[in-house]
Amino acid sequence: MGEIVVEIDLENEDDRAAVRLGYQEESEVRRTRIRAVADTGAMMLALPEDVVDELGLSEVGSMSARYADGRRELVPVAGPLTIQIGDRWMVTDCLVVPVGADALIGQIVMERLDLIADCTHQSLTPRPESPDRPLVRL
Repeated sequence: MGEIVVEIDLENEDDRAAVRLGYQEESEVRRTRIRAVADTGAMMLALPEDVVDELGLSEVGSMSARYADGRRELVPVAGPLTIQIGDRWMVTDCLVVPVGADALIGQIVMERLDLIADCTHQSLTPRPESPDRPLVRL
């Protein structure tokens, strides 16, 4: 099996809002494409600090995080940003991890985008019952 690594597009949502309001040009929206690990054991989106800086995201708070090795620490939260995987997108915040750490796609993003981790094909795929767009459960 192996880890699931996918290309994701990220965009500063405050920049996008400024474009919608006419305060900023489309060319000024900070965005990037990176590779990230789909981690079914992680809850949130986690991005390395250099990616957060490149996007110009603001720190909006902090959260206690427990790592796979059991240690806990206070981790900054930054945002807002848009994440797009394939043709599915959402606005969210992210945990800020050290430069050099893997970007992680956690369960909140996978659930909201209605994607499942397909370990056999090492991909994130839409649920069979919602192939065209995310299906929200109420």
